[in-house]
Amino acid sequence: MRDKYASLFEETAIGTCRLKNRFAMAPMGPLGLGDAEGGFNQRGIDYYVERARGGTGLIITGVTFVDNRIEQHDMPSVPCSTHNSVHFIRTARELTEKIHAYDSKIFLQLSGGFGRVTIPTNLGEHPPVAPSPIPHRWLDKTCRPLTREEIHEIVVQFGKGAFHAKRAGFDGVQIHAVHEGYLLDQFAIALFNQRDDEYGGSLENRLRFAREVLMEIKRTCGADFPVTLRYSVKSFIKDWRVGALPGEAFSEKGKDVAEGIEAARLLAQYGYDALDVDVGCYDAWWWNHPPMYQEKGLYIPYAKMVREAVDVPVICAGRMDDPELALKALNEGACDIISLGRPLLADPEYVNKLAAGHTAAIRPCISCQEGCMGRIQEYSALNCAVNPQACRERSERLVPAPRQKRILIVGGGVAGCEAARVLALRGHEPAVYEKTDRLGGNLIPGGMPSFKEDDHALAAWYAHQLKQLGVAVHLNAAMDAEAIRNWGADAVIVATGSNPKMVTLEGAPLYPAADVLLGRVKAGQDVVVIGGGLVGCEIALWLREQQKTVTIVETLPKLLAINAPLCHANSDMLAALIPFKGIDAITSAKVTGYEDGSALVETADGTRRVKADTVIAAIGYLPENTLYQKLRPELPELYLLGDARRVANIMYAIWDAYEVASHIQ
Repeated sequence: MRDKYASLFEETAIGTCRLKNRFAMAPMGPLGLGDAEGGFNQRGIDYYVERARGGTGLIITGVTFVDNRIEQHDMPSVPCSTHNSVHFIRTARELTEKIHAYDSKIFLQLSGGFGRVTIPTNLGEHPPVAPSPIPHRWLDKTCRPLTREEIHEIVVQFGKGAFHAKRAGFDGVQIHAVHEGYLLDQFAIALFNQRDDEYGGSLENRLRFAREVLMEIKRTCGADFPVTLRYSVKSFIKDWRVGALPGEAFSEKGKDVAEGIEAARLLAQYGYDALDVDVGCYDAWWWNHPPMYQEKGLYIPYAKMVREAVDVPVICAGRMDDPELALKALNEGACDIISLGRPLLADPEYVNKLAAGHTAAIRPCISCQEGCMGRIQEYSALNCAVNPQACRERSERLVPAPRQKRILIVGGGVAGCEAARVLALRGHEPAVYEKTDRLGGNLIPGGMPSFKEDDHALAAWYAHQLKQLGVAVHLNAAMDAEAIRNWGADAVIVATGSNPKMVTLEGAPLYPAADVLLGRVKAGQDVVVIGGGLVGCEIALWLREQQKTVTIVETLPKLLAINAPLCHANSDMLAALIPFKGIDAITSAKVTGYEDGSALVETADGTRRVKADTVIAAIGYLPENTLYQKLRPELPELYLLGDARRVANIMYAIWDAYEVASHIQ
């Protein structure tokens, strides 16, 4: 396997910094990983070291601020090398020394600020700033333009921040960023930069801020200290706060490819040692934070354009977890380094497992963004939906059980599988009884659309893990209360999932969504989907890909109103795809009947008849906890997990199972 992927494990370099392989950890917001004085807390140290231990050649930290006066940030927010430099160096030095023990390198990502795109939960009461008095991305506010003196102060702070990073043992820095519409990118994009001084107007003027940052760091740290740049080639902005979709014809209001390539040439000429390439902007943030609805390797074409235009290394991220895709990108000259972000949240040992040929053991990222961007957005905390230990490596470390217990797990969905995995790792003897012929529960119907393939990959990973751990798995094995009583378990976990909610429509060809997804029922040409939540919208998109005529009927005023993905990059893209793909959506409406081949839809304007040879119910699920309720008065150690306890998402099924299974003594 190492021979097959030999190119990925070749040594390479960024400036004077040698890298042992072609893998980098992409920068991801380190919310929760800093302390009140701007240093790295123990969680942050453990988090990055775990990825180095897993074989990653280059660790790039998430964003750290250099300025807290002009664009103010609440502390603790993220590490800051200029807030209390002595404390920062003390904590960061512990981090870098541990990273180097694994022959990995580490760059500190330094940010000049977020400007108009600061997420409101992180903004607090602080006034947003920008190059010009332009609208904030999220709030009904106009940003305050920076003065020339403030720009100069931020430049000086970059130099100080990089100097402290070098003292702390970092091997280089990455500048955040002429990318994603952050502050430096706002200066680079004419839509946002309406200045008439030396920082506005021509492309060279709009890049002046980024150039001065580089010059100051090289002045303070020396010409040989590597400085890389996070860089977006194209913005995909249709209008203020409106992004374009893949394949959509539109007029670019932000940075187009021609200007993006020219800017890349200039940035390389200025002396940046590498460009870390992607596309997108927070106005179109499903590009820079790609959900499962974006294709894998979506940045490869843009990275290749940059690679052909510059003479410095190019780093490429963007759903690059498929090693075949990564190998192809590298061998075809699209990039020099493969950057993995969320895949290393999901599995910090990705690189070592790939090197050893253990690809089936790599836990897949499902691009749900629930634990990462979603939690950053809502709670200022970085985690991972499929890996409960991410950013909690020490506190969630598994401890061997004091004595082995025989534990019966009823249900082989996500919660049951995770509980079995954790119990086996701790030394217990779990056994899983699943009533169907396959592990995975709702991952199986949920993963049927092509854009949800990683749901099936996660189910396959669980099957592989349980086999490797020697867990007894019984398929096509329904359990009743009597069988559970007679099994002789020391503890019982009930993870029996949920049942779909249904409506009554006399005479209608009405089916639950899972039956259609699993092929038990073949949908006709004209389909009405009752329910505009996540399942309803995704099955509608899947059927539309099959050239079906699809109409969604939702009782609430908008789609994805109650159970949308936590991360808006996912929900916003899915909501935008519905009309773009030609799916009709009738909101504030209800299907009240069926006659003569049509669904009767009650709206504020009266009853509409919608042709339908198939009607799909996608209105949610109800917990199936009958067994638990029967056994609850009898069994002294009984647990209820997954949808059987509370219908939620994959993340909470996994997290709750990990929590319970890690503490059964």
